[in-house]
Amino acid sequence: MAPVIDVHTHMLNHEWLELLEKHGKPRYSLATVPGGLRAIHLDGAPFMTPVPEMFDWELRIRNMNRAAIDIAVVSLTCPNCYWGDESVSLRAAQTMNDETARAHKTWPDRIQFLCSLPWQYPQRALQELARARELGAAGVMVLANIDGKPLTDEAFAPIWKAIDEEKLPVLIHPTAPPGVRDMDMAQFQLTASIGFTFDTSLAVSRMIFDGFFDRYAELKIIASHGGGALPFLIGRLDQCFDNIPACRVKVRERPSLYARRIWADSVVFTDDALAMAVRVFGSERVLYGSDYPHTIGDPIGCLARVDRLPDGVRKRVRSANAKKIFDFD
Repeated sequence: MAPVIDVHTHMLNHEWLELLEKHGKPRYSLATVPGGLRAIHLDGAPFMTPVPEMFDWELRIRNMNRAAIDIAVVSLTCPNCYWGDESVSLRAAQTMNDETARAHKTWPDRIQFLCSLPWQYPQRALQELARARELGAAGVMVLANIDGKPLTDEAFAPIWKAIDEEKLPVLIHPTAPPGVRDMDMAQFQLTASIGFTFDTSLAVSRMIFDGFFDRYAELKIIASHGGGALPFLIGRLDQCFDNIPACRVKVRERPSLYARRIWADSVVFTDDALAMAVRVFGSERVLYGSDYPHTIGDPIGCLARVDRLPDGVRKRVRSANAKKIFDFD
């Protein structure tokens, strides 16, 4: 059986959490949610729950062994480091990049990592990208919006240019989408079930229509959670492209063709959803992911769904596709 590379998995450390609790106010706060855990809230809506497994590397290795995962590509989760002033945001990125780099050095055959950057301060982000690459970062993790700004904002162009020049993989991970208060996403913790997939879908759709994949042709964009709702909506994007002139201002190809330039992970929870992602993005563009150790992460279930794919597709999704884009041996 082919080895397993998990491209979507997270860790935290206590310094990062303390920085967020001290400097994230007033928009970000930590409060207890039903069930007794403390969750990070944006504008009063809970969207990320730190759990003990996020702070325990030894337990991670044991759970990787239990789930038959050979390599984990670890990243910071939301809200990343987009909530402080320049020095705080840089420190939040540095502490997590240092944390994951130490784990990579300790378990070089098991742990790889994606660096986080203070995107709202582009010069600092470029400096941290260079530093993190020296530490061994295999790519970059970015949230689907940067404190409410789209990833296509002109302010971020120097960062994308640098990442494109290095031909790096970039995991686009959702966070609480803009407007969580207006959409009343606090009720039923709808950010996790609906808001995250909305955030990714909006970000990647905007990138498609904006001509982003023509400007940065060397990027390897990985859309989290099976591409959000894009596999279901790609036909609608094509229909709009064909019939609404505003959709064709910056691009000449249908969105479904741009989708074949995007990678997606397998963090979906039905076989049908995984099969749809494979059809839309292509069998050479889907990567195993687990979302461990989030409360809804599912290493064993996600792998079981991958292993029910046809033989050739299964091998590619388990590890062959990841080896190709990350240049792992």
